Amino acid sequence: MSPVAITAATGRFSAARRVDILPEDHPCRRPHGHNFQATVFAALPEAWAPFPGGEVEGLAAPLEECLHALRFRDLNSLLEHPTDENLARWVWQRTAAPGIVRVAVQSTPHQGVDLDATGLAHVWRRYEFQAAHRLPHVPLGHRCGRMHGHGFEVILHANVALGQGDISMDYDRLDQIWAPLQLQLDFSCLNEIEGLRNPTSENISAWLWARLKPELPALSWVTVFETASCGANFDGSNYRIWKDFTLDSAVRLRRAPDGAGAARIHGHTYKLRLHLKAPLDALLGWTIDFGDVKEIFDPTFRALDHQPLYEIAGLTDTDTASIAAWIYQNAGAKLPQLCAVELFERAGCGSLVSADRGGPLLPV
Repeated sequence: MSPVAITAATGRFSAARRVDILPEDHPCRRPHGHNFQATVFAALPEAWAPFPGGEVEGLAAPLEECLHALRFRDLNSLLEHPTDENLARWVWQRTAAPGIVRVAVQSTPHQGVDLDATGLAHVWRRYEFQAAHRLPHVPLGHRCGRMHGHGFEVILHANVALGQGDISMDYDRLDQIWAPLQLQLDFSCLNEIEGLRNPTSENISAWLWARLKPELPALSWVTVFETASCGANFDGSNYRIWKDFTLDSAVRLRRAPDGAGAARIHGHTYKLRLHLKAPLDALLGWTIDFGDVKEIFDPTFRALDHQPLYEIAGLTDTDTASIAAWIYQNAGAKLPQLCAVELFERAGCGSLVSADRGGPLLPV
């Protein structure tokens, strides 16, 4: 399958709400507020943007117009039940852009809802635990063979079509199911826990899946952050990992009109995320070593970081879609497990190039 480019734009709004369909004693039945974040992902038609390479700003404009109607409002005056899911559907319907394939709304950095291309909602909630581990089967001298520790994060994703009740999937339900595992994992040595003798990110995600799925049939993905820049996903059958990088690069969009800011030399601190998909190695317990990903990708990274990207031969332009496509092609030649590239020029605004749209949407 040929890779497809998706444009992403993100906006923020502060608003108040109350969610009356929650139980009588629930605090969210009272008026309260959030700093919300909304992200729209779209497969934009060719020539829709003001100029080739202007897709991110082109998508940001109608999203901004949509969110303007939500800022500093009582959301109950606009929606009968302003849950995160209903807000995401509201944004989807009122963002005047073609080709929308996904909308995400976060009410806090630790919770949100994603709507996929079919309109199916996935609720997610983030948890943290502090633990030590070592990987017993890595090659001699590998640093992960030594006992060390991480501030792990876990995201539980639930397919609300499989949930029960008027609110599809209450965040409190996720909290209740997670609580016993939090007690078991927090301030522990993972190797001492039954079933986690080889606690790679992939094995931790599968271990969690096996314990959560019977209690939560709506569970669709388990995401484990080993560090802030790498981790693994598991859906009961398939494993995916990702590795993040930061690029500080100079750009100049060749196809921007004269006088536009994008036509001038400027720059961004980019957030780059590589997604990889591969079978699990039965002995090592991972799909591919995060360190190997970093080492193999390093020549591509050095060609981009602290460089004027408009001087790179073979790079069509320096918009995020062109850069991400170039990374996908060049890195994919050495990393055949690569299935998607995300590149954001600022928080939540950029492009995704992928030949495999599977996997959960990670918070931006």
